[in-house]
Amino acid sequence: QVQLVESGGGLVQAGGSLRLSCAASGSIFGIRTMGWYRQAPGKQRELVATITRGGSTNYADSVKGRFTISRDNAKNTVYLQKSSLKPEDTAAYYCNLERWVVSDHVRDYWGQGTQVTVSS
Repeated sequence: QVQLVESGGGLVQAGGSLRLSCAASGSIFGIRTMGWYRQAPGKQRELVATITRGGSTNYADSVKGRFTISRDNAKNTVYLQKSSLKPEDTAAYYCNLERWVVSDHVRDYWGQGTQVTVSS
């Protein structure tokens, strides 16, 4: 089993910054990607950013230029540095890990979520 623990959420004013972190533990062999998703009330969960072990990143258009995802492979930890925050960034943020289980299949693991609220 894989466990993911997020931290760093909270309340911040528009234009401010936060850094989220997610530490993975357990059976974490064969990781393909780690990333962040978010879900606002009444909306579908959406991808925010992902990063591979080699450092290749992918961002949602809505956060490009404002958010930066990074990874510390030695600590099995992924970070999301968030700047120039907007009220529309308000959501529960979830850490995600994709792990290879067979050659062409992956299994997803999720953290418990951390709430980020951006006030106007």
